[in-house]
Amino acid sequence: MPAQQHLVQVSVTELRPTQMTVGAAEVALKRSQWAQLKSKARDKLLLSHWFPAVKGPRNQFFIVDHHHLGQALVHEEVKTVWVMQLADYSALELGMFWRLMEFHHWAHPYNEKGLRCEFSSIPKILSKLKDDPYRSLAGEVRKAGGYAKDSAPYTEFLWADFFRPLFRKSDLSSKGGQGLPESLVVEAVALARGPKAQFLPGWSGVSGIFHQPA
Repeated sequence: MPAQQHLVQVSVTELRPTQMTVGAAEVALKRSQWAQLKSKARDKLLLSHWFPAVKGPRNQFFIVDHHHLGQALVHEEVKTVWVMQLADYSALELGMFWRLMEFHHWAHPYNEKGLRCEFSSIPKILSKLKDDPYRSLAGEVRKAGGYAKDSAPYTEFLWADFFRPLFRKSDLSSKGGQGLPESLVVEAVALARGPKAQFLPGWSGVSGIFHQPA
């Protein structure tokens, strides 16, 4: 397989993020799942979960997916992971590098309030990614069938922004790594299937536009 020629083993602490936030509840869940795995199962998981990344300035690898898993592995003190190199932009200066990353939808410089920031504000290490509880909610709603997974990058951040004005941040507290309150997720699933969300990627509700009486 040609792609295997681009697999590189990299220290997990050296991976560069391309986004500013994660959902802490989702990271906690991945840590809990990791803790339950035995040694062989852990090795198998790491071999099957490559981190897609772009080689950037100073030959650093900027991952474009699996930020939640990456932060979980940092906290669990995993040493190395496999990176699948998507492109080599190591010859570019930093400004042009980030512009090209955004052009390819490989960067998402939005903070935990959903506000656009400078690329320089993106943390340089995975452990510094801030918690956006609305991103956790978006992930839980997708897993509960509220909307379909879409191939476009960062779609769950769009859903997070959809939920942001609809729920109080104080209501989105997870306890003991058990995820968000079930009643809240049920409410969010109903909203995700409603007509106000129909323009978001992966929407799986039913629009009244197509069900007008004859």
